[in-house]
Amino acid sequence: MEKSILEFGYKNLTTAKAMAELYEENFKTVSKYVHATSRGHEVIQTALGMQLLPQDYAFPYYRDDAMLLSIGMKPYDLMLQLLAKKDDPFSGGRTYYSHPSLNDIDKPKIPHQSSATGMQAIPATGVALGFHYRESLTEEQRAAIDSSSSSSSSSDSIVVCSLGDASVTEGEIAEAFQMAALKQLPILYLVQDNGWDISANAAETRAQNAAEYAAGFHGIEAISIDGTDFEESYNTLNEVIEKIRTERRPFLVHAKVPLLNHHTSGVRMEFYRDDLEEARTRDPYPRMRQLLLDNGFSEQDVDGYDAFAKAESKKALEQAMKMPDPESSDLYTHDFAPTPITEEKGERSPEGADKVVMVDCALFAIEELMKKHPECLLYGQDVGGRLGGVFREAATLAQKFGDNRVFNTPIQEAFIVGSTVGMSAAGLKPIVEVQFADYIWPGLNQLFTEVSRSNYLSNGKWPVSMVLRVPIGAYGSGGPYHSSSMESVVSNIRGLKIAYPSNGADLKGLMKAAYYDPNPVVIFEHKGLYWSKVKGTKGATSVEPSEDYVLPFGKAWVLQEIWKKEEEETLSIITYGMGVHWAMNATEELGLQDRVEVVDLRTLHPLDYETVFTSVKKCGKCLVVTEEPSDNSFSRALQGRIQEECFKYIDAPVMVIGSENMPAIPLNSVLEETMIPSTEKVKTKIKEILFY
Repeated sequence: MEKSILEFGYKNLTTAKAMAELYEENFKTVSKYVHATSRGHEVIQTALGMQLLPQDYAFPYYRDDAMLLSIGMKPYDLMLQLLAKKDDPFSGGRTYYSHPSLNDIDKPKIPHQSSATGMQAIPATGVALGFHYRESLTEEQRAAIDSSSSSSSSSDSIVVCSLGDASVTEGEIAEAFQMAALKQLPILYLVQDNGWDISANAAETRAQNAAEYAAGFHGIEAISIDGTDFEESYNTLNEVIEKIRTERRPFLVHAKVPLLNHHTSGVRMEFYRDDLEEARTRDPYPRMRQLLLDNGFSEQDVDGYDAFAKAESKKALEQAMKMPDPESSDLYTHDFAPTPITEEKGERSPEGADKVVMVDCALFAIEELMKKHPECLLYGQDVGGRLGGVFREAATLAQKFGDNRVFNTPIQEAFIVGSTVGMSAAGLKPIVEVQFADYIWPGLNQLFTEVSRSNYLSNGKWPVSMVLRVPIGAYGSGGPYHSSSMESVVSNIRGLKIAYPSNGADLKGLMKAAYYDPNPVVIFEHKGLYWSKVKGTKGATSVEPSEDYVLPFGKAWVLQEIWKKEEEETLSIITYGMGVHWAMNATEELGLQDRVEVVDLRTLHPLDYETVFTSVKKCGKCLVVTEEPSDNSFSRALQGRIQEECFKYIDAPVMVIGSENMPAIPLNSVLEETMIPSTEKVKTKIKEILFY
């Protein structure tokens, strides 16, 4: 092995070791914020980081500080994060030590990932899936993507996903492995096996090690090595990485290592460890020191490397401690990346255009986007060529654009949602679907921890540009697993934009705005409005807007506007989705179109409070109409906000009508009708509040 490789490797190891020891010496100072170190894991991390290139993507886990050092980060950089300082290069003081987000031109790219164990496997595999797609394109198409994105890759780029052994028991790891094996993706899963979760050890939590587990996924080649042996680690990884670069297929390297420091600074090893003496016999430091001595380095050389590492680490900590904390105002930056879509543009109702159903407005919007943008993909369950979606919302798209752009996934909602983090980081724009809103629950983990927080916790470096389509709502005896509403849950995930249109023109305009928005967008599409088959929903059909029509988020529509009246009681109905049709039908049947104003929110976040408050203040009374059960809901929160802002202008309590507060929507049509709102129920509520 070349002496330069040994020298770099040893210097990196001893630097990581010196930092860990310095943290222990200054425990009271540095333990204000939780941290973990790579002590015992340094060799395998160093051997990997040394071989990564700037075009590669890496997803470290929270113990990978030696890997970060080996790709070019300095102790000072890591210590700024350790102390949550303003100049923390990863997150600006927002997230834990060794939780990197990096987009430097001279280093491997590191998109944001959370510390929820194993969660990074799906976003990492999403990057590899993005590489797989890009490699199917022409040079011209790839150039077009690169010109419109800050991300790029080359034909030999690889992805590395670093995992602790305990995380491999997570179900989402299986979803990632399944797709990597199925699609033969260029990804390396490095599993660092120290035998521990926190206080639970491998014997009580794992039926097999990671290599044995991965062997069950046909197409992933799994290898076990001694992660404390630098030569074995470096040479094995060198061979594996070269194969991934050239053969474009997945590998898993399972490296056995000891854990020689605390699980984290807050969970001390003395609390629970009974194997510390045995673990210390496998310390990679003396082993690598001897390796250098056996290869022509002198004691003086090696002692000098140790001394320099200790001095550099001490100096870095002293310098980092003097740096300023974030200012209070820093809290409010990077919740969203700026969007270019701020005004309604294009023709909403072009002369001579056909009137189409709502589902076709979405279909045509996506077709137009895919024609124009090679980075646009659509995937989910059953959206491929055989079916084109269970609602035919993707009909003919696979035939027109190919199976590499419109494709089926396994039944893996977590992967569908979380892979968009990696796809976006690779410069692509995924539009993905969950088949029914009821099926979104397995994807919420990824939506909450990875998708929604990426821009904020990376301090603006890695916004996730994606669109998640969610067919929602009840009609036609869909039963308890195909009828639910859950906008209250999703609207409580900060960092998402949320649309819930009531008609086809709005859906097309919002779909286009969502595509050009660099942030993650969830679009709820009511199944009962798709085809206007439900009585009273003809208003959901629209003249199809022009191709350039965009509708910005946060712009409510006063669909039925009234004049301010002093001599009569008037009412403002605030609603969205199917509620718009119940409200419009109810006011028409009551003959109250001149006394009831109807405001269609269109988007739930951002929400156009200005239009809402103006309407309520003018009318003096307010009813919020929703399809969700009303208790503890989005609409109850809106009700409270309206009451707070408009209290002195209103003549009655703000009221809400929604579904009955039962656990699920029953299958039987009589019970379903009893459960959800209707035009008749809204009519009754209108009369109640007008005569209050």
